[in-house]
Amino acid sequence: MSWKLLQSELADAGYIASNELAMALHLSLQLERPLLLEGAAGVGKTEVAKMLAQLKSARLIRLQCYEGLDANTAIYEWNYQRQLLSVRTTAERELSVEQVEDQIFSERYLLRRPLLEAISQPLPPVLLIDEIDRADEEFEAYLLEILSDFQISIPELGTIDATTKPMVILTSNGSRDLSDALRRRCLYSFVEYPDAKTELAILQKRLPTIEPQLAAQIVGFVQALRKEDLEKNPGVAEMLDWSAAISGLGVANLSDDPVELQATLVCLLKTQADIANIPTEVTQRLAGKLV
Repeated sequence: MSWKLLQSELADAGYIASNELAMALHLSLQLERPLLLEGAAGVGKTEVAKMLAQLKSARLIRLQCYEGLDANTAIYEWNYQRQLLSVRTTAERELSVEQVEDQIFSERYLLRRPLLEAISQPLPPVLLIDEIDRADEEFEAYLLEILSDFQISIPELGTIDATTKPMVILTSNGSRDLSDALRRRCLYSFVEYPDAKTELAILQKRLPTIEPQLAAQIVGFVQALRKEDLEKNPGVAEMLDWSAAISGLGVANLSDDPVELQATLVCLLKTQADIANIPTEVTQRLAGKLV
């Protein structure tokens, strides 16, 4: 499959990818290398993994990263309750310590978390490691063995090699610098907010019943809003939510009812500071440019 065909298939599925992103994703699949997507929150990084899973008819396995994430949560842990129950039920069988250990430290009592689950699938899944920058630097070390050799070491069982190689997408919002070692193991693409033409194409693809004039006004308003002094710029998902709300209210023109328009900004503005920074007069100014 060429990168242009991949780009076309993504568009048919509802994701409008830039040439750079489509090429990066294509090469990631061809070279079987993880793809690191970096960019502001809301630009559609996570959606890439979802669309890829849809196109490949693959299972999507997601690891949501956060501060304090450890191996037990991300890779595996033992089902201690079942192990304890097993020890109690076999206490009268006079088994040796080695026999007990062999029994309770078996795959029967292993709880597979996202990373181990991803390399244990009969068919290649899409592994989404979301917001890797939220995890600690130490956790990145856990990933290196997996991303380099696609294997996981479990002291009680040994090394587990991948049954199939997952398609790996990592996302980062850039809240901290990632290690050079992690970056070296990935292909890379920076995902920008879409330009007006691309965002309009996204809107028309996701909400095909919307009137063309209103769609153009919505995209123009959101594009202008992102240039204001905001703590959190509205992403594509927020734009789509707002479009659905505007369309559902029967709005034909954004400048028709300033009070109603202001009230709908709850779909776009997600902090009290941003709501305060975009009073009615600013909303009218932005909408007035679109008449």
